[in-house]
Amino acid sequence: MKIKCFIFNPVAENTYIVWDDESLECAVIDAGCYSTEEKKELQEYIERENLKVKYLLATHLHFDHVFGNTFVSDTFGVGLSAHHDDEFMLDRFSERTALFGLQTADTPVPVSRHLTEKDILSVGRYDFSIIHVPGHSPGSLVFYCAKAGVAFSGDVLFQNSIGRTDLWGGNYEVLVSGIQKKLFILPDSTVIYPGHGPSTTIGHEKTYNPYLK
Repeated sequence: MKIKCFIFNPVAENTYIVWDDESLECAVIDAGCYSTEEKKELQEYIERENLKVKYLLATHLHFDHVFGNTFVSDTFGVGLSAHHDDEFMLDRFSERTALFGLQTADTPVPVSRHLTEKDILSVGRYDFSIIHVPGHSPGSLVFYCAKAGVAFSGDVLFQNSIGRTDLWGGNYEVLVSGIQKKLFILPDSTVIYPGHGPSTTIGHEKTYNPYLK
């Protein structure tokens, strides 16, 4: 599995491209590209590597993780896959974004596929399972590939931290419980690729994360 991380928009959000280097199928996870330059950077990378975009995935639908969804959907002809419980955040999107001093001219692309824990997403030789971990947002998802030993956690779990719970639909106790019951059962060697900041591992977070003692 190949993984490319871009740091996009004023909130320094991690956008990932994940692909199989044999089939060149890829998934774009949390398309946060905000400016024209960022959108161009993402497009040029995908085209330069000859990647075939199979999925546009959202770990959750907070504004900083979806700025580029319309661009990716229109450019590569792929629909948005996300959890139903976060769809309400696409309503009044410009107003919610403005609360953080940001503006967007793009109308958010609607969710075309509602993901649940019963789904398996294949990217070439790699299968991703869906782990629903609400608390940061009601529909927060983690995309886990056992074969590659990686998980894309969005804003659920960070290096030595967890997602904030003071936004729409957040719940601290639910988030902590979900991490401990659903993520901490993964192998300690599992690499976590979060929505912001550096990667970490399940083993590291079990030992050092002060919010999860």
